[in-house]
Amino acid sequence: MAQHKSAKKRIKTSRRAAIRNRAAASAARKVVKEFKAAKEKTPDKLKAAYKTLDKTAAKKVFHKNKAARLKSRLAKLANKAAAK
Repeated sequence: MAQHKSAKKRIKTSRRAAIRNRAAASAARKVVKEFKAAKEKTPDKLKAAYKTLDKTAAKKVFHKNKAARLKSRLAKLANKAAAK
């Protein structure tokens, strides 16, 4: 257990950040799943997914390359659906 006041504070802070990060990552995964499951992959849904992924990357919840990879895969799905 931490002895110093600053170390104790850091533990509290990191726990709060972990909870916040977990919620943000969960929301991003949910948006991606919803887009993949959608029957009509509209540009509005794609835009919403992009926005969520960009936010999680900006907050450093997801690595920027992971967000880019997910966005690329979603775009690929959208293009495939549009071609049909």
